Amino acid sequence: MTHASARLEADYNTLTLADQDSFDELMEAADIAGPADYPSLMLAAAALVGLPQGDIRKCACSCTCPAIFDADHQDAHVIEYGEGYNLGRVQCPWCADQHRETA
Repeated sequence: MTHASARLEADYNTLTLADQDSFDELMEAADIAGPADYPSLMLAAAALVGLPQGDIRKCACSCTCPAIFDADHQDAHVIEYGEGYNLGRVQCPWCADQHRETA
C-alpha cells in the first residue's frame, strides 16, 4: 500500500470567500499572537487550506501569486522579516525562482 504525499501548496483563489476571510483572520491573529497562541493559529490556518501543519504563508510577491505554502521550505525567499510581528513577507519557491524580490 502506498501513501499519498502531503500537499506542499494550496491555492488561495480556490478557497470559498468565507474560507478566504477565515484564513485572512487566522493569519492576522497569528501575526500578533503570543508564543502560546501562535502554534494553534498556524495549525488552524493549515487545516483550513488542507496543508500539513507548519509555518505557512500566502506568497507576498508583487505578482499577486495565490500560493499558500510552508515558509520554512528551503527554496522560499524572505522578502522582509516581520519586525515587531510574527509573519514576515515571504515568496513561494516558484516565485523566488522566477522573479526574486527584495524589500
